[in-house]
This record gives sequence, structure tokens and C-alpha cells, in this order.
Amino acid sequence: ISEELRRAREEWEAVEEIQSGLGGPSGGAATPISFAEALRYFRAADLTECRKKVRATAARRRGLPALLRFLFGPPRLQPQLRDERELALAMAHCGLDDTESVHMRILQTIYKQLTRSSLGCPRYGAHWEELGFQGADPGTDLRGMGMLGLMQLLYFVTDTRTLPLAREIFQLSQHETQARPWSLYFPFCIMSFNITRIVVQALREGRLSRVCNRRQQVMAVLNDVYAAVFLQLYHVWKRQHKTVADAGFLLQELESSTKTKPKRLLKSLEAHVDRDAAARGLGQPAPPLAAKEMDFVDICDLEIELEGEARLI
Repeated sequence: ISEELRRAREEWEAVEEIQSGLGGPSGGAATPISFAEALRYFRAADLTECRKKVRATAARRRGLPALLRFLFGPPRLQPQLRDERELALAMAHCGLDDTESVHMRILQTIYKQLTRSSLGCPRYGAHWEELGFQGADPGTDLRGMGMLGLMQLLYFVTDTRTLPLAREIFQLSQHETQARPWSLYFPFCIMSFNITRIVVQALREGRLSRVCNRRQQVMAVLNDVYAAVFLQLYHVWKRQHKTVADAGFLLQELESSTKTKPKRLLKSLEAHVDRDAAARGLGQPAPPLAAKEMDFVDICDLEIELEGEARLI
């Protein structure tokens, strides 16, 4: 075979791999998946080992700390919601499985929604770095938040209310498209996983129990708080020209506000979604907010001990 024909065949095979969605000879077409379908899968999946890790963590909270939390801490989650809470935390212990088609469909759907591409992409490659992963394998970035990190990202880019916001934030993160200094760039997906970490920590500490009890939901509350935190990060990063060097401090402020003012974050998100829908001709304009938009400078009214390192995972 001539060198020219060999190169042509290699290029065509590469195109076929991209169209397959997964890459490689065994990859088939990956159809998009909704958040609701993916959540049904996890509800039915065998997450026994992941649930054991959740219960082992809960069992360590005994003695005086547990008593003080019971007496003076936030309200406890109602019994009927505890299974859903355990499911969310179990998903955070669940790794990406290349042999599970639902996992691959989640990954491919996120790629297509952010890039606006009708084609899929190979399982490994530099294209994942362009989305804000640390390397060619997205699975290595999930060690902190597991499939819950991908699930919250899937919700963000597939829900019609939050998709415009997700794409705006993704565009802001891309320094090439913005013609901005490289220092203003931030890795979109890594930042997303850090926000999931903040939300999970707030859930573990019972800081979201009041909202969950009122709405009689856990997963939906987690997703809305996640989107609300991402919205606030977007406002601060864009208006105050933050850089990657500011990320750690900003994440600390976001964690504090998530634990102390989740209702305020959710109201800010609701107002943004209503205004965006009205601007796009999808609904009625939202009434003006009673309080001014949150400013993260000196936002903390209480001194809070932050668990873990507030940095990019």
C-alpha cells in the first residue's frame, strides 16, 4: 500500500472512531442520556460496596461530637429522605467504569453539550483537557467525587434552565476564545468537581437538611445548590477578573456561603433563571430581588472551620 493511501486510511479510521462516540474498535454509537435516565440507572444499580463506605464514614461520628451536633447543630434529615442521601453519597464513591454503557453515555453527553457537537469523541485524548480535565483520561479526575461529580455536570448541561449558564461559564473558562491572558483561564470540569465537593460537604454536615426537608427532595436540592454556587463563582470570576491564583480563596468563600446561606444562593439562582428565560422569550420577567446580589468580599458572618483543603482537586 502506498504511503499516501495508508495515511488516508488512518485519517478515515480516526473519523470513524470519533463518530463511534467511544473510540477504538469496540466502541459503538453512544446515544445521549438525560439526567433522569442516568439517575434511574444508579437507583437500580448494585452500589453495595459504595454504600458500605458511606455507612463506615457515618459510624465514625460517635461520642461527644455527635452529641453536640445533635443538640446544637442543624436540623436532622427526615427519615424518608435518608435513602436518597445515602444514594448521592454512594455515587460519590463510585468510579468511572469503561465497561458500563451508561457511564460512557454520561461522559459523551457532557462532551456533546459543551462543544455543541453532534459527534462523540474517543474515550481518551487531549480533547478532554479542552473541557477542563487534567489529562487525557477523565476518569482520573473523579477520585474525589466519583460519578456524582459527572452526574451533577450532566444535570448542569442538560437541564434547559441551566444549560445557557453552563455554556456561558464554559466559554469564560476558555482563554483562547476570550483572547484573555492565560492566567484568567480556569479548568471548567475540575472547577465543577470542586463545587460538587463543597455541596457534598454541606450535605454531610446537615447544612442542607432544612431545604431538603422542606422540598422533600435530596438530589434535586444538591443539583440546584451546585448550580447556584457555580453561578456565584461565574459572577465573581467575571466581574472581579479572578485568576487561578485566586481559586483557593474563592472556593473557601463559596464553601462558607453554601453552609451558612444556602437559601440565599438558591434565590439568586432562581432569579437568574427567570431573568434568562424572560430574555429568551420563554417566560415572564422575574420580580426584582429583595436583597442586592451577593458579594463574596467579607461574606462570612460566622467563623467556620472548613474541612479539607479549599483548592482545585
